[in-house]
Amino acid sequence: MRVSVIGCGHLGIPHAAGMAHLGHEVLGVELNPERVAQLNRGQSPVFEAGLPELLAKHTGSGQLRFTSSIEEAAEFADVHFIAVGTPIDSDGRSYDTRQVFGAARSLAPHLTRPCTIMGKSTVTVGTTARLTELVQRLAPAGAGVDVVWNPEFLREGHAVEDTLRPDRIVAGVTGERAEAAVREVYAPILAEGVPLIATTPETAELIKGAANTFLGLKVSYINAVADMCAAAGGDVMTVVEALGIDPRIGAKGMMPGIGFGGGCLPKDVRAFTASATMLGATDAERLLLAAEAVNETRPDMAVQLVEAALGRPLAGARIAMWGASFKAGTNDVRESPALAVASRLHRRGAHVTVHDPHALETAAQRHPELEYAGSVDEATRGADLVVTGTEWPQFRSVDPAVLAGIAAGRTVVDLRNVLDADWWVSAGWTVHQLGRPVRRP
Repeated sequence: MRVSVIGCGHLGIPHAAGMAHLGHEVLGVELNPERVAQLNRGQSPVFEAGLPELLAKHTGSGQLRFTSSIEEAAEFADVHFIAVGTPIDSDGRSYDTRQVFGAARSLAPHLTRPCTIMGKSTVTVGTTARLTELVQRLAPAGAGVDVVWNPEFLREGHAVEDTLRPDRIVAGVTGERAEAAVREVYAPILAEGVPLIATTPETAELIKGAANTFLGLKVSYINAVADMCAAAGGDVMTVVEALGIDPRIGAKGMMPGIGFGGGCLPKDVRAFTASATMLGATDAERLLLAAEAVNETRPDMAVQLVEAALGRPLAGARIAMWGASFKAGTNDVRESPALAVASRLHRRGAHVTVHDPHALETAAQRHPELEYAGSVDEATRGADLVVTGTEWPQFRSVDPAVLAGIAAGRTVVDLRNVLDADWWVSAGWTVHQLGRPVRRP
């Protein structure tokens, strides 16, 4: 099929490359001409495992190309994916869908033949119905244009894998013609046995919000349990191990730390809470507000732990922060808990040097007040305290015995429970972890 992907960011670029890999001819639409040129060179502005190779392969073959022309996309494609951003609105609760409606409003007047628009962005329930009315009113093809809501369930850092090998495909459709288009564009994936859940647009919109919000609830729940473990002298990781054996619960996604961040979970929890309020589901609203409250306290709880580990006021302390991205596997620093902690430490007078394997540039753009280092050794040299803020696997392999010679102090605060505490203690370090007893040499 001929496919367009409108919006080339963290979602659109992997989706465009993935569609090309499935054998479709793909045209990505991006308003920023510099990004269009960069993408046509096969270079990605976002970091995702496997994306540079996939992008270079398919731009090189001509299977995938990028443009700034929405008119060209309308003429070219039979399926148009909308993958633009839906940030949180100025009210702090609902989605700002201006980019979604703006993309549709620009595209529709050029749709002269039947086609399908598939929304990938996360939106408030009821958006598809409003978008359908707008598109069919503006498009010369009228009712020949179907609007489908096909939410993504990508994990940042695994976007390529999740595009090509998803665990399910959800499509909110209003008729057989729209469902047939979904089945055709995803035919290679469906042939591998991936289930398709074809439902109403409203249900599809709610599925996306419910999925991300449940992940946020799971994180907030185990972080609340970590607080209880800290107060009682228990070990939260043993609790996770025991809970995770229960097949009704599972340990995936239940990692205690400094909370969830990024461009999806925080805004999706807020927006789903707002939907519960709008729908009059007051019990759901109270539950979701509690999950939000737990997550919002995490950076402050982390700062308290860092100060306790330091054993003196933060002013003047030299702190190495390992990690800037909101999670491992991406250079995305939107609502990054690691940077939230680093910024708070800086405001309390600490000298903070941040190292991240891939997110130094994006972090420096958002937090220029912090210092940045290109290596673990450079960040740690002369530090009174080491703090892990992102769960990069590279940090697990750092030899604490080697670091002991360049650090001023031998104390590490592991905010992600990512380090092997026994190994660090054997090397002479004191290890503080959220929800776990302090370990000393």
